[in-house]
Amino acid sequence: MNTTVEAVTERIRTRSQQTRQTYLSNAQRTMARFPPRKTLSCGNIAHAFAACSAPDKTRIAGMQTANLGIVTAYNDMLSAHQPLQSYPDIIKATAAEHDCTAQVAGGVPAMCDGVTQGQPGMELSLFSREVIAMATAVSLSHNVFDGILCLGVCDKIVPGLLIGALQFGHLPAGFIPAGPMGPGVPNKTKAEVRQRYAQGRAEREELLAVESGSYHSPGTCNFYGTANSNQVMVEMLGVQLAGASFVNPDDPLREALTKETVRRVLAATEQGNQPRPLTELICEASLVNAAVALLASGGSTNHTLHLVAIARAAGIVLTWQDLDELSHVTPLLARVYPNGEADVNAFQQAGGMAYLVRELRSAGLLNEDVHSLMGDGMDMYTRQPVLTGSGDVEWVEYDAPSQRLDVLRPINNAFSAHGGLKLIHGNLGEGVVKTSAVKPEHQHIEAPCRVFDSQDDMVAAFKAGELQQDVIAVVRFQGPKANGMPELHQLTPCLGALQDQGFRVALVTDGRMSGASGKVAAAIHMSPEALDGGPLARLRDGDHLSLDASTGLLQVLVDDDILQARDAAIFTPDEDTLPDSLGRGLFSTFRRAAGVAHNGASVFD
Repeated sequence: MNTTVEAVTERIRTRSQQTRQTYLSNAQRTMARFPPRKTLSCGNIAHAFAACSAPDKTRIAGMQTANLGIVTAYNDMLSAHQPLQSYPDIIKATAAEHDCTAQVAGGVPAMCDGVTQGQPGMELSLFSREVIAMATAVSLSHNVFDGILCLGVCDKIVPGLLIGALQFGHLPAGFIPAGPMGPGVPNKTKAEVRQRYAQGRAEREELLAVESGSYHSPGTCNFYGTANSNQVMVEMLGVQLAGASFVNPDDPLREALTKETVRRVLAATEQGNQPRPLTELICEASLVNAAVALLASGGSTNHTLHLVAIARAAGIVLTWQDLDELSHVTPLLARVYPNGEADVNAFQQAGGMAYLVRELRSAGLLNEDVHSLMGDGMDMYTRQPVLTGSGDVEWVEYDAPSQRLDVLRPINNAFSAHGGLKLIHGNLGEGVVKTSAVKPEHQHIEAPCRVFDSQDDMVAAFKAGELQQDVIAVVRFQGPKANGMPELHQLTPCLGALQDQGFRVALVTDGRMSGASGKVAAAIHMSPEALDGGPLARLRDGDHLSLDASTGLLQVLVDDDILQARDAAIFTPDEDTLPDSLGRGLFSTFRRAAGVAHNGASVFD
């Protein structure tokens, strides 16, 4: 066992002892006082099965067999969620084969960050995680379900579903994805056209054609952003079947994995042969395993928020310092766009999750004292699912070498000795930087800053030619209290173009850059945010900043007394960004209640 992984895991246990015990005690008390269906009146239960078939009414009323609640994020606007339309019928049929039942407990919203990038709707994105968590809780609040099946894939959706399901930790839960779309226009080509378009050297028709060729069919977007990082996370947490993440929607194995998830959740209910509630799966050790796998694969920076928030929902206190220490001992084993040129289909073909877990286990980087839908320990997660002649799924030993060393490497030939994340600190607060996509020569920048209060202002300055120099762009008032902490992904082509012209550039922001953040050093999630007393509010154009992603140091090279004596800038959104249109007005309570980024930027206590 790696000593750092062991020490971090134990430190999290010690730090979380009181909050974790409170959470577990509440789950046990809930099961004792409110066992599913057992406390419902005849009127209650009649309402719950009124629309069911006669056989299902008998099963639900008898209370001897399990009834599963399906919480679905299906909609047919999101490519990742469109395949979920048929899943409830598959789930119900599989449950019926075991003399059990399943009902769609409710739906949760599923917005697409790809559609709202650079748009007002992005200000609802992070808070949609909380809405999804609450909608999940409402869906399950009828207390007629013995187990939970969550259908969701993308950015805030999986974390929200999991946070909501953890309120019902006395029940077992399983996650069922749809899988990624197949390969399309290469990500490198897409990024190059985006960058030329930002410079005014490509027409909209060319950009639309390459974007349409990249996002082209049902399934999750095939780069390694937050959606696909979610899949790695839930596999490693044990709530998704081993190898289920990156099977394409049209692969027959996809449906077999869905059916097998139903069987395993049924088995984990109180009526099953191996009861195993969610409280046994989500624990300090499994959270560390998820963090290690995300670091080894160059996962999304959004999980520095989501993993922390998920942990807190389970009564566990996980910190950025924990993630930083884990990153220091976790080698980078994968290069998938934006950390490389390949997509997740290439990652899957190279060996996928079975290979990644095998290599991490061989170095003692994973905790084995964990439980999952697959059983005890991590052994099953080193195996690959295959379709049998009868149409079922079985897991086979996987001991092959990587099929593409440019995508996935063994532990003794890693792309980097350290993971893809670094904690940033200094006199401008605390944040994180994703180093896995940034070349070493671009990780240390010292330059004057240009300060902007919106991403639109920075893009306008770029288009006006005002940033043709070594510069650290500071985009502030982008935190959760200011405007919901939107992703600032549209800044990447501008900064990338400047870097390609030979300028030394970086970004510092209290906003997010998403799993698609790229080749430019970006200190993000700066905390406290500018609106909440953060020192970014005292920066001025021309202040010299130093960002060293390798050491994790971010400094403004101004005397502290001078910095503190300055008046803080006041957030004054212009007419186009006032939070009163396109639904943003409904989220004012969320903005006021939002916590700091290093605690997950959650509105929940």
